[in-house]
Amino acid sequence: MNRRTLKPLHAKRQPEQHHNVYVVLLNAAVSKIRKVRAENSKRDRKKPCLYVGMTRLTPEERFANHKAGTKAAWVVKRYGLRLLPELYEHLNPMPFEAAAEMERDLAVDLRREGYTVTGGHYPITVPASRSNGKHRSDPS
Repeated sequence: MNRRTLKPLHAKRQPEQHHNVYVVLLNAAVSKIRKVRAENSKRDRKKPCLYVGMTRLTPEERFANHKAGTKAAWVVKRYGLRLLPELYEHLNPMPFEAAAEMERDLAVDLRREGYTVTGGHYPITVPASRSNGKHRSDPS
């Protein structure tokens, strides 16, 4: 059978720019949590508490997932109030590597401005493939 006549088994790849960063407004009660206070020692108590994240979904879909408990950050599930698109809309969409770096940078910048920030801690380096580029059938 000619391989070109077979239907593709996998969905076609999405374009390069398919990740988004997002910012969630949190209830001020989150600032009473010791871990949150420790991560934000220079916070301005007059500024709101925020969560910074990244996703392959739209920010709206991801926020809904957080609230529903699907792959949720506990702080957003419990304290999340709404998205703050004015803080991230102009940045999206972007490739995965850029989104991972932007999530971290956005959290650092907001924290520097005095906001109480959680999230935004995605590692900049992407882990190496588990297979290290080798197939199982390779003898080495």
